[in-house]
Amino acid sequence: MVRTRARRRLVALVVPALVLLAGCTAGTGPSPAVTTPTGAPPSPSRTSGPLPIRAVAPAEPAVVVDVTDPVQAALAASRALYAAAPVAVLAAADDTAGQLTAASAAVALGAPLLLTPPAAAASGGVTEPGLAAELTRLRTVAVLVVGPAPAPRGVVVVRLPGGAGGAALTRATGAAFGSTAPVAPGDEAAAVGRLARPRPTVLAASATAVVVGAVAAGDPGPGRTQPVLASPVLAAAEPLVPTLPRTSPPAAVAATVALTGAGTVPPAVLATVRAAGLPLVDAPGADPRATSSAVQALARATPAHVLALGAAFGPGDRLAERVATATTGVELPGGGQLYFPQDEALPGKRYVSIYGSPGTPALGVLGEQDVPATIARAQAHAEPYRALTADTVVPGVEIIATIASAGPGTDGNYSQERPVADLLPLVQAAGAAGMSVVLDLQPGRTDFLTQAQEYQPLLELPYVSLALDPEWRLGPTQVHLKQIGHVDVDEVNAVSAWLAQLVRDHHLPQKALVLHEFALSMIAGRDRLDTSHDELAVVIHVDGQGSQPAKVGTWNAIRQGAPAGVHWGWKNFYDEDKPAMLDPVGTYAIQPTPDLVTYQ
Repeated sequence: MVRTRARRRLVALVVPALVLLAGCTAGTGPSPAVTTPTGAPPSPSRTSGPLPIRAVAPAEPAVVVDVTDPVQAALAASRALYAAAPVAVLAAADDTAGQLTAASAAVALGAPLLLTPPAAAASGGVTEPGLAAELTRLRTVAVLVVGPAPAPRGVVVVRLPGGAGGAALTRATGAAFGSTAPVAPGDEAAAVGRLARPRPTVLAASATAVVVGAVAAGDPGPGRTQPVLASPVLAAAEPLVPTLPRTSPPAAVAATVALTGAGTVPPAVLATVRAAGLPLVDAPGADPRATSSAVQALARATPAHVLALGAAFGPGDRLAERVATATTGVELPGGGQLYFPQDEALPGKRYVSIYGSPGTPALGVLGEQDVPATIARAQAHAEPYRALTADTVVPGVEIIATIASAGPGTDGNYSQERPVADLLPLVQAAGAAGMSVVLDLQPGRTDFLTQAQEYQPLLELPYVSLALDPEWRLGPTQVHLKQIGHVDVDEVNAVSAWLAQLVRDHHLPQKALVLHEFALSMIAGRDRLDTSHDELAVVIHVDGQGSQPAKVGTWNAIRQGAPAGVHWGWKNFYDEDKPAMLDPVGTYAIQPTPDLVTYQ
């Protein structure tokens, strides 16, 4: 008799709510007679049929969401992707089981999933004013509350326990669901990221328990099993409404993707992203240029907008430039668009090159053979290094494009500029072979920027980088071999700014800017070297020759006081190193391990 009376009390509470929703579910009357969180009544619906949910592209080309606070991150994702949501889904920030159920429901409905503060905060009177404001902005009239999360005021509430099955979810939402999938601890974000309409999987905590009696709306019934509930039994005094108003899910947001790869993303944020129909692209290290898979995924999607999940992706303007580069699909030798990937979880890159000028044997091993043999020789130099590192080893050529000369020449600058057409056969052959190319400048009495601009047609190729050789930068009255040349850092910074702009203008992968140095006097003011350009990787290449102890001494001296963020190159000389040139094992024994090794 006690059970019968309790059931009658529950029915008495539910029936008025059913009447309240009749206008929505039938589609012939006004919206539910409820108030919004601010107390203003929602506008009545004069149209028949389901209420539309509207998802939109973010306002900016690249929007970055800080996912540190799950509650705020869920709000930010909703603000970025939704213009209107007459229904929304709600769970508690510390209720994992409830968020899994809520995520399945949100994706099925195409509605945002929002979070309330953790139970301890809520019990202490802590509320989230942003939640009420967001429901008002979305013109929400009904909320599916999953688990113990407190229900917002002024909206119709449908409540389910965390772990509710597919049948209960269908009754509450009117949407179709697939099979139930257990989710192991730690796999929640990945499981939510795989959800998709029209029949999303019902996600549930992996443990199950036998249910001996009905404990809440949507229970599978006596003797059936369901995931262990993290939610309490519903209070009998809470007015329950069994179904949400009928809604139509939004069309997938066009030309927009979400980026992950900057750490763990709250499942609620991923649910909102998937509910809006956004594909997820993993960009390790928070840089969409870092891996071949990310570059190719963005090239296929060609997004006009991205929603980046993690503050490490920011700022937005820089991210937009990176995405524009990634969408070209053009990769560097060795894969991806970063000359040196920065994320420790990714394989790095190291380069092994031969140095010289085509057809000029006296200037280095590069010029001792024809183009096909040069390509083969460069590849042979790189091969032994592959057994010494887990990083990708990229073979390359460093071509002396302007050659320091003993006489002034017709232009009086003591530098012989080789025509672009002379260098093009080797440059193109190296690119076709998947090799890196660096153009080396020995400018004499002219400046580095003037000479670099002469080779812009080659530098516009994605695999061609630039090297500056200050040893051969003369003053107005100097001649070569009378002194060691030098350059002021402002001239170097002018080159780096121009080269970075060239990369931006053409949406090219990163380029290396290699600075040759074997004496600290060669770059005056080196402490002011600009290494901030996102488009460039700066390499200080230590060119010391002679005995191996002397070379190590030069290496250590040049590294002292170097600007942060630079990479390091080492040169092996066939004839000048004493008693002999280092082999690959000896070269990689240098600490830190060189990022670039060249042979001359």
